[in-house]
Amino acid sequence: MEALLDKNRLKDWIAALDGWEAYAPARQDGIWSYQPAGDNPELNHPNTPQPPKGFAFPQREIFFKFEQVKGEAPRLTAVSPAPTFRVVFGVRPCDGRAVPRMDRVFSDHVDDGYYQARRDGLAYVGLACNTPPSRHCFCQSVGGSPVSTDGLDVLLTDLGERYFVAAVTDTGKALMQAAGALLAKPGAAERKEVARLHAAAVAQPQRGVNDAAAAPAKLKAGFDSPLWEELARACIGCGICTFLCPTCHCFDINDEVTGTVPLKGSRVRTWDSCQFPDFTMHSSGHNPRDTLGSRLRQRVSHKFRYFHENFGMHQCTGCGRCVSECPVGIDIVRVVNEIAGSV
Repeated sequence: MEALLDKNRLKDWIAALDGWEAYAPARQDGIWSYQPAGDNPELNHPNTPQPPKGFAFPQREIFFKFEQVKGEAPRLTAVSPAPTFRVVFGVRPCDGRAVPRMDRVFSDHVDDGYYQARRDGLAYVGLACNTPPSRHCFCQSVGGSPVSTDGLDVLLTDLGERYFVAAVTDTGKALMQAAGALLAKPGAAERKEVARLHAAAVAQPQRGVNDAAAAPAKLKAGFDSPLWEELARACIGCGICTFLCPTCHCFDINDEVTGTVPLKGSRVRTWDSCQFPDFTMHSSGHNPRDTLGSRLRQRVSHKFRYFHENFGMHQCTGCGRCVSECPVGIDIVRVVNEIAGSV
């Protein structure tokens, strides 16, 4: 299903999505982030620093609440995600490719009901990258594309005054059908222009991993390389690279006490990071990853080796956030290329 939508009618399409909560990129205090779609949403953003993964995997969520009254059995109250239907506009293809990777993580061996409850009500309307939104993009070197439809329900292509709207899934078709007369039928000229724009986008040069297919074996061979410590020397362990990654999914579970008489609290899941010094700290005090280099090796190997060994694909989608947002300039592309080139 394909159609044309005037840009100034995007707000009307969103208004027609009865029962859906709509989100779109908005700029606040100089920072782009996904916010409830306002009266006049415009998809003129670069990629947002924060990916849309939080819609299915929030940074903090409560599993259940507990209360212990002396002499009585503990009272547990389950807290389940409220059933909602949310559609996220302006998702870049690299973030779209993160969706099936996150789906695999939270459904492999054991289904994560909290993740799935949110994921079932989510739809993603992507925006093709006619030009790279960042000089740090490297999606094509890891098997992606600036016009990829992976993980998306609809893909928009910017034609200037209009969007070319293409459904990818049945959910995407339903979203388009809700627009009704707002959508116009494209002609041969528009389809030709979309093909030209997509080809031009793919042809634009990008930096990237030199040989991503060889990376798993190369990283395995370079596991004990002294380069890990050298490349991690500047790291301050802030975790920005993982918190802003569209596919990082490590979490911690803690009991938070909010009252003592009677004892009350919640069991909470929060994001965690393999780059934090205490991520692998044992209760004995031993830490198997007690150096910056060992923690950098874990992050990079997870993206380009371990995930590939488990699922047959790289976990990294080439969005470049971990490069552009790193306060000390650590570059995952450089790390992979240098380790691979040293073995």
